[in-house]
Amino acid sequence: MTRSMTAFDRQQHQAEWGRISWELRSVNHRYLDVQPRLPEELRHLEPAVRERIGARLGRGKVECTLRFKPAADYRGRLLIDEAYADQVIEAARALGQRVGADPAATGLDLLRIPGVLQESDPDLEPVANAALALLDHCLDGFEAAREREGERLARILRDRSARLSELVDQVRAQREQVNDRVREKFLTRLESLDVEADEGRLEQELAIIAQKLDVDEELERLQAHCAELEDALKRREPIGRRLDFLMQEFNREANTLSSKSNDTETTRAAVEMKVLIEQMREQVQNIE
Repeated sequence: MTRSMTAFDRQQHQAEWGRISWELRSVNHRYLDVQPRLPEELRHLEPAVRERIGARLGRGKVECTLRFKPAADYRGRLLIDEAYADQVIEAARALGQRVGADPAATGLDLLRIPGVLQESDPDLEPVANAALALLDHCLDGFEAAREREGERLARILRDRSARLSELVDQVRAQREQVNDRVREKFLTRLESLDVEADEGRLEQELAIIAQKLDVDEELERLQAHCAELEDALKRREPIGRRLDFLMQEFNREANTLSSKSNDTETTRAAVEMKVLIEQMREQVQNIE
């Protein structure tokens, strides 16, 4: 199954402790680059997030954002540090005796002293568990989006490859006529020189010219690359790097075909091949 590296998905979950949501988006990249963005209170989930994403995706720059909005009543308990409060009261009494005044401190005054009133951390384990479960669900949708886009890219590649294969067949079908025209052109030029040629040497020169213009090997390799492309598109593994290398091989054979061309039809076919290969190369950049 061909998969694109470009995708987006968003999922959210509501519970008594509040609401969480995940956003996953990715673009093409040479390798897997996971960039988690987590709330401070859930920062400890980063290793688990990276592990889950790494187990599901092979390549791409992936931005994964977790948002957490706690419910209004989902807070930690208020606690009084009684020992510290006693120290504050004792210090206030000592200061009152020193200045000759009785401090009229109330309980509310004490609560305003930093450190006397503390808030315990809420239980975030249910939130963390729900966040990881929601991430798995979001990854399901994310992978489905990548596969849908990947299938669209695969159809484009197959269309371009089929057209390239047609061009290869056209060039192969014209080779005999092209070789005859080259032979005729060479003989006509030789006759214009009004010299008597050695038949053995003439055939040898014609054989050398035919060998230089022979493109059977290039045509066979282009057809083989088309078959290899189809085989790669059927694999259930990341194939982006394989396809990128294959595009280089396609381009090399098309360039060689163009350099050996000595007729308009072959040159035109070689140019169209290179256009098709460039179009495929652009699409391959987005495949995982």
